[in-house]
Amino acid sequence: MNENQSSRDVFDAIADPTRRRLIRLLAEAEELPLHELTAKFQMGRTAVSKHLTVLREAGLVLDRKVGRETRFRLNAAPLREIQDWVTYYNKFWHSNLTRLNQLLEEEDK
Repeated sequence: MNENQSSRDVFDAIADPTRRRLIRLLAEAEELPLHELTAKFQMGRTAVSKHLTVLREAGLVLDRKVGRETRFRLNAAPLREIQDWVTYYNKFWHSNLTRLNQLLEEEDK
């Protein structure tokens, strides 16, 4: 598998509230070390690291070593898949609600 392909589904990766919070924290900062991310949660370093691994496997998180420290940053590009999915259903609901509105208006006449 090349580095542009992710080994985990993006939808699966964002399904967990902890991982969504990690994404938000990384979106608000350019880059954060593991110890700073861990301090934001009531769980241990290993648990946070496991969540970051899931996000990394989905291509949502990039990491780099700086000395003995690992720093993480968000790669938002894979979120485009979710945005496209939501956009499709937004169009679906808009179309159906417009038709329902037209039917109700015709019924009132």
